[in-house]
Order: sequence, then structure tokens, then C-alpha cells
Amino acid sequence: MFSKILQYLREKYHSIKVLDRYLLKQIIMMFLMGVFVFTTIIFASDTFITLIKQISQFGIPFKIAFIMILLNLPAVIVLSIPMGVLLSTVMVLNRLSLSSEITVMRSCGIGLNRIAKPIFIFSIIMALATFVINESVAPVMRKTSKDLALWSLGQKNIPDGKENFVFKELGSGAYLKRLFYVGKSQKKTLYNVTVLDNSKEDTLQVLQAREGKTSPKGWVFDKGAIYTIDSKGQVLNTTLFDTSTVQFDIDAGNIDEDVASEMNFAKLSGYLKNNKDISDEDRRSYTVQLYDKLALPLATIVFVLLGVPLAITPPRVRYNRGFLFTILIIFAFYVLRALSISMGDTGTIPAVFAAWIPDLTLAVLGGFLYYRKVYTIS
Repeated sequence: MFSKILQYLREKYHSIKVLDRYLLKQIIMMFLMGVFVFTTIIFASDTFITLIKQISQFGIPFKIAFIMILLNLPAVIVLSIPMGVLLSTVMVLNRLSLSSEITVMRSCGIGLNRIAKPIFIFSIIMALATFVINESVAPVMRKTSKDLALWSLGQKNIPDGKENFVFKELGSGAYLKRLFYVGKSQKKTLYNVTVLDNSKEDTLQVLQAREGKTSPKGWVFDKGAIYTIDSKGQVLNTTLFDTSTVQFDIDAGNIDEDVASEMNFAKLSGYLKNNKDISDEDRRSYTVQLYDKLALPLATIVFVLLGVPLAITPPRVRYNRGFLFTILIIFAFYVLRALSISMGDTGTIPAVFAAWIPDLTLAVLGGFLYYRKVYTIS
């Protein structure tokens, strides 16, 4: 079966025309280098620094931290793929133009549309790959990274195998938020637990449970009771429970408040449709991120539409300006993207439209330049 697949791919490869293979080989090599470079830059300047701050602040073990770093890579790669496609398009075509290979192709009757055809096909494939990664891999990895961090936070507070010990949880301003007394801890399970909860003003809650353990949502206690006591020492009410969850001092919101990043397009769309109690601010933000899941992959094709005409160097220009154009286009796109998303979040412009402004702007500009380049180059 595997040999038949290889044979099929080999036949398909040889069926590609020489010009297409020549262009694609150079485009793919430059694309891989571009994705590696941009992924490294984004990861080192943003994601990695954020994770290191969380690790140093929350005391997450190195092994867990390293896994968290790897789990955040797909989300960074999604941003790098469009930039890698743009870099490969501009650099390769600019080099071919400087070496007069574009001129030779055109003198042989090969137009710019034909030269750009394999590049557009490659960009469409990469746009689909970006969408698939952003839909199926990145949300799962991001959620797993957050759950792993929360699990680690809970585990580090439990001295396994110890009896009759106390640990505390501090709130902002270093005041005592909760005090835990544990009769015994064995295999990460707490037995005979008493919790003094001072997080609510003018009341004190006392939780007593037979046992409990950690989870990404907090400490989960089973078979116990909660007593609410006012500032005068009177018991206001008593609540019996089978299961009760006490949140960590560092909860999911401190690790990652971006709920939309943990969902794909279908799930986020359903979440917005079925949850009527979402605040207007959150609904606008989630709507922008919903359509951005479509707009970002399509930016890969838009980059090629703009990059192709800019990469074809006029005869009087004898230096490679491809990298400069790449940086300028990327800078303009992501600045425009940040502004439009910000305006969509605040309601200045419709949230549905905010995610598409960068793509539409560059598509109009790219279409105009592409049309002029195709019909005016001699």
C-alpha cells in the first residue's frame, strides 16, 4: 500500500512541468527557511517570554514548562506560514528577475500569469494547511498547555505522604485568603481536610471534607459540609455537599483568558449562538476572533497577490529588494490587523468586518499592482 502511494506521488511529481518544478523547488526551500526564522522570532519575542514569566512567577517545574513551550508552537506556526509564503515568493521572484530569468521566460512567450500559477497553487495549499492547524491542532494544544499549568500549580502545593500539615493561599496584598489543614496526603489525594475561606468580605466559610484532589479547575473535595460564619461568629447557614470545588489562587484566567483560542471555528460559532449571557464586550471580541480564523489563512493568498508584482524588479534596479518589501508588507499587514481587531473589540467598527479589513485592503492593492504588472511589463 505504501509503495503504491509513493509510486502515485512520484508519477504526479514527474507530471508537473519543468518550469513549475523549478519554481516550486526554490519556493519550498525558501518557505521552510522563512517559517523557521519567523517562528523563532515570534516565539522568542512574545510566547517564550510570556511562558518564562509564568514559570518563574508560579514555580512550574522545568519538565512541565518545556512541554508547555512545545504545546504553544502550533499557534506560532499558524502566524509564520503566511509570512513564510510571502518571503519565499518575493525573494525567489526578485532573484529570478535580477538574473534576467523572468525576462527570458517572457521572451519565450511565458507570461507573468503562467509564472505565478504554481506559486498561487502553493499558497492555496498553505492556506488550507494553516486553516487545518488552526482548527484542529492549535486549540487543543493551547488548552492542554493551560490545563497542564493548572495541574502543576495544584500538585506543587501537596507534599505527598505527609500527615497533619497546613498550607495557605494568599490573595492580593498578601492577606490570608484561605488556610488548608490536611490530616493526611497519600498519592496526591487529601484526607480529612479543613479549609478556612476568608476570600469573601465580612464572612468566613469553613469547609470540611473526607477527601479531595487536584484538577485543572481547582481542588475538588468529596463528602463534606460548608459552614458560613459572619463577622460576629454566628453561623449563617450550613451546606452539605457530595462534591465541591475550590479554585486555585492562580486560576485559568491568570494563565490564559483567551477562551476563543481554545475553540475551533465551529465550536466558537456554537458558543456564541448558544450563550446569550455573554457580555457585549466579550461577544464582540469573540466574533472578531471567529472570523479571524478564516481571514488569517486567506492572508497567505493575499500576500502572494501583492508579493508577485512587487518582486518583479524593473530593469533599472540592480539590487535585491525582496527582503525589504517582505518586511514592509508584513509590518503593514499586522499593524492594520491589530488596529482593526482593536476597533472591532471596542465596537468602533462592526466585529464581523474587523477581521477582514487587512485582507481586503491588501487584496485591493495587490490586485491593482498585479493587473498593472501583467499588462505593462515589456
